[in-house]
Amino acid sequence: MAAADPRDSSSRLAPYACRPTRGRLIDEPESLIRSPFQRDRDRVVHARAFRRLMYKTQVFVSHEGDHYRTRLTHSLEVAQISRTIARVLGLDEDLAEVVALAHDLGHPPFGHAGEEALAQAAADFGGFDHNVQALRVITMFERRYAAFDGLNLSWETIEGIAKHNGPMTGPLADPRPKPPVVTETLAAISSIKPLDLDGWPSIEAQVAALADDVAYITHDIDDGLRAGLLSIADVAEQPLAGPLLKQLVAAYPGLEQRRLIGELLRRLIDRMVTDLITETRRRIAAAGIAHADDARALGAPTVAFSAEMDQDRHAIKAYLFGALYRHVRVNRMTSKARRVVRDLVALFLAEPECLPDGWRERAEGPGNAATARVVVDYVAGMTDRHARDEYEKLFNPFVRT
Repeated sequence: MAAADPRDSSSRLAPYACRPTRGRLIDEPESLIRSPFQRDRDRVVHARAFRRLMYKTQVFVSHEGDHYRTRLTHSLEVAQISRTIARVLGLDEDLAEVVALAHDLGHPPFGHAGEEALAQAAADFGGFDHNVQALRVITMFERRYAAFDGLNLSWETIEGIAKHNGPMTGPLADPRPKPPVVTETLAAISSIKPLDLDGWPSIEAQVAALADDVAYITHDIDDGLRAGLLSIADVAEQPLAGPLLKQLVAAYPGLEQRRLIGELLRRLIDRMVTDLITETRRRIAAAGIAHADDARALGAPTVAFSAEMDQDRHAIKAYLFGALYRHVRVNRMTSKARRVVRDLVALFLAEPECLPDGWRERAEGPGNAATARVVVDYVAGMTDRHARDEYEKLFNPFVRT
């Protein structure tokens, strides 16, 4: 009897699961031992930009402590949750995983503070968007292969990274104006292979998008409690988390706080994931989705929480925004981070000769748009540590350059 093809997962996939049918951005021979989405995942994991996520801020700057989440550990948690959901729904786990692993590759140093500073600094030069920067990373900046720039991922993977938060153009897209860098980058990719930007992405990519919410809501509670910026008493007053916490206290009186928090987060993830799976199954059945393209053509997302869970989710996010993301300690940290990013961009834009080898040659002179894009791309790729080191070397006269 012939051995099973290790690339073939069709027997365990639901009819609506995404298949790799549209090829890569640039044609190349496929692997004999890995499916296209497995190969995409491996290319992301081996990318330099993926390794740099280890030293990029999630909420707390990486040097604040060894146990806080970074962009790397966040991405790994999103990937784990995505695989779990995908397996239960009969989706392609590898596609869900690679979109999850790659979704934050475009984040600059210092998290959202760094992104705000870059967007402001680049406002007159095309702007900045971390989701589109991830596309620039995977299609331009990774230079490991002889035949092409970028990672040359499958069409479905690029589509998922581009649209995991929803359609980018057309009546279903977010109506807010997009910076020029968004439309220019999407147009450049679509000129090679159209991304069908008016529709939703695969169900797998939609899973990765909401797994992102599950991961950061739960791990930000964990990190906020660990840092002492949140309190158990306040968390006990929040929807979803509060009832679960009361159940735990009743079941395990006197349980030490570390174990209490661990149990709370485990159950919170389980509650949110179970709700998402139940609601998504309901939507698939109600819409009669029998093919991946059926989900792409819907006027609403296929993957979703129930109305009650969605209300609770937004309430917890609002609580975290006020109690954690706008806490004075975080405000001071992000203020310094914005200043570092802003000053680095301003200096490199005015003096592009200070850019390192490989970047300096692409600049076209002080203050122009081409130089600004080179500077923004360079700074966006920095880790927190690299940005701090560059800042010290360039602005502290007593540090050797």
